[in-house]
Amino acid sequence: MYLHHFLAGSISLVLPSLSLSPSPSKIMLKRCFSCFGSEQRPQISAQKNRDYPWDIYTLKELVNATNNFHNDNKIGEGGFGSVYWGRTIKGIEIAVKRLKAMSAKAEMEFAIEVEILGRVRHENLLGLRGFYAGEDERLIVYDYMPNHSLITHLHGQLAADCLLDWPRRIRIAIGSAEGLCYLHHEANPHIIHRDIKASNVLIDSNFQAKVADFGFAKLIPDGVTHLTTRVKGTLGYLAPEYAMWGKVSESCDVYSFGILLLEIISARKPLEKLPNGVKRDIVQWALPYLQKGDFNHIADPRLKGKFNREQLKNTILIAMKCTDGNPENRPSMLEVVDWLKGGVEKRKKEIKIEKNDVDENENDDYADDIETDYEDYAKKKSKPRLPISESNKRK
Repeated sequence: MYLHHFLAGSISLVLPSLSLSPSPSKIMLKRCFSCFGSEQRPQISAQKNRDYPWDIYTLKELVNATNNFHNDNKIGEGGFGSVYWGRTIKGIEIAVKRLKAMSAKAEMEFAIEVEILGRVRHENLLGLRGFYAGEDERLIVYDYMPNHSLITHLHGQLAADCLLDWPRRIRIAIGSAEGLCYLHHEANPHIIHRDIKASNVLIDSNFQAKVADFGFAKLIPDGVTHLTTRVKGTLGYLAPEYAMWGKVSESCDVYSFGILLLEIISARKPLEKLPNGVKRDIVQWALPYLQKGDFNHIADPRLKGKFNREQLKNTILIAMKCTDGNPENRPSMLEVVDWLKGGVEKRKKEIKIEKNDVDENENDDYADDIETDYEDYAKKKSKPRLPISESNKRK
């Protein structure tokens, strides 16, 4: 099935109940894909359309750039397929996502990602350079990120080098939060990412974060608070209400970001298997230290104590607030960005922590609020968490 036949139906599925005029990206997609069903393939050599900010590549160009998708050029792999490093004939470094198979699911993810990337423009979102769609190949081209993904620094091949000192970690956390905030509050329609995790946060040459991979994203019409949908995402990052019942909202991304924030701080994986076979998530691991006020123990040992302790404490509390079991108690990403920036700039900001039998004063400043009773808070957070089924794991 060529994508120009599939696109009209796929977009209507992606945007239920929306009555929107066609976006520039959608118009451009239809123009481009209408060529692919004919015998004559478009011979466009990365020619930039004057109305649109991305290129249409030929397959030959991307094959040459990636050395025929050689294994030595592979820089990432996931359920969708593989990502390859490449260099164009103009000497520009690129990353090329090659979808694994041309199933209906793959076509949908390709259409969604190109459509959404055509809509968004933000310094903390990975931008689209271009794409190729023809016969049995679907290729998406991005800017190459020389510092790879966050997961390679926390758990992968760059972890031992400890290139992420504390200031860089905070900068990455703020950048990721600002990219997500843009999706939730500035993009029109609003966008729920649905797969916020360390491998989907890329890092540029200046250690700025770029949120990537929009294949699972959902566009939300104004006035709609949540949707019920098939569960997508990665175990350990999924909000309980989404994992159990498929209820997806912006607060699901907030929960995932809270997990990511703890991961950035501690360099521990979101989910770990204990010797007795029981799985424990990163929030459950952190709670006993939170209860004792032992915030330093939550920090990555590789930092060797080189971090601002007050900032560490504040950031952990923000993460805990984001991962509240009740989605109504989670903050918005606007609040999260404000709190994170407030911590960096050492301004006093309020973080309300729900506690039983505590009268919170909205005029209390940030410093007073973080001196809350951690034991009461930890007891509340220690209530049984909803189990996450293995069947929901992203394949």
